[in-house]
Amino acid sequence: MTTPDPAPADGRLTRVAAPEGVSPSPHYSHVVWGTGRFVAVSGQCALDEKGEVVGPGDAAAQARQVFENLRRCLAAAGAGFADVVKLTYFVTDVAHLPALRAARDEVIAADRLPASTAVQVSALFRPELLLEVEAFAIVPEAR
Repeated sequence: MTTPDPAPADGRLTRVAAPEGVSPSPHYSHVVWGTGRFVAVSGQCALDEKGEVVGPGDAAAQARQVFENLRRCLAAAGAGFADVVKLTYFVTDVAHLPALRAARDEVIAADRLPASTAVQVSALFRPELLLEVEAFAIVPEAR
């Protein structure tokens, strides 16, 4: 299990779990804002460095690979999961959401959850893929 990223030390990100009058969720923050350099990471699927599908038919294995790919993409921009302000989940079946949340919880602390959206889609670009996740982050200018 990966240790969750610590919160950014500079306090540049603010998360609001439940604005007044909005039902709280244990799975995401409703609002996240901050200052710094904006980073957009394209949707990542469960493909390894050779383009092969990891975990065909296994949502948990695919979710772990997706978050590893996100980690690598964020690192390329000088970012980490503590900098993520928004995740968008695309799943071929909403039954895959618990596996996605478990993989996310391995890398993002429960008190640092980003804003999130989950969408069930009829298919992804390859039939073996069960899920895809895109990320938006805000990185301090100094990185």
